Amino acid sequence: MEYLIRHYGLEQGALEIEYIEEFFGEFARRKTAVEITARLADREHLIVMAVAALPDDPGSLIPVGFKVCHELFKSESDPRLADLAAQIEDVVEFDDRRVLYSWIGGTRIDWRGQGQFRALTEEQEAWAVASGFDEVVVKTKNRHYEMRGTLANLHFNVVKFADNPISNLESKVFLSKQLGPHVLDLHRSARTRLENGRR
Repeated sequence: MEYLIRHYGLEQGALEIEYIEEFFGEFARRKTAVEITARLADREHLIVMAVAALPDDPGSLIPVGFKVCHELFKSESDPRLADLAAQIEDVVEFDDRRVLYSWIGGTRIDWRGQGQFRALTEEQEAWAVASGFDEVVVKTKNRHYEMRGTLANLHFNVVKFADNPISNLESKVFLSKQLGPHVLDLHRSARTRLENGRR
């Protein structure tokens, strides 16, 4: 199967994500374009989307999944990012290294199980390696079993488990993957990057 991927600029990508998250029923609070833009504006980042043809209209491509990642620094001015960096500084080496944080992403419910998320992750990794990042970190919750399984299949390693004293299901799971050319050798999705809506 060939996966069709689009890279987006910040403003357009933020608007697209705000729209596509309407199709993700499990997100209690959706990100706004303003929130996404504010977070990514002053740091290196990547917004990618997978698009696919509608079954009853092969000529129409619609967004079916997305991923957003950005650089994470040891010292952050944003309180949420500062808290994130502090939570992982004992398991992630920041000094003289570039750390990428895989922030948000997902696949539309009706398009899951078709490899879209793997293709997006591999596209993100190829970009990260080319951009000189050393490690990618992702955070999920213990209750997100499908996500944890997907990340395990993509060779992410659990580096920290942050217990929630009220509910173990709400405990945070931090996973990491060391980046380098060796990662690209494990990629198996056939991806085509679309430019200006064309193949």
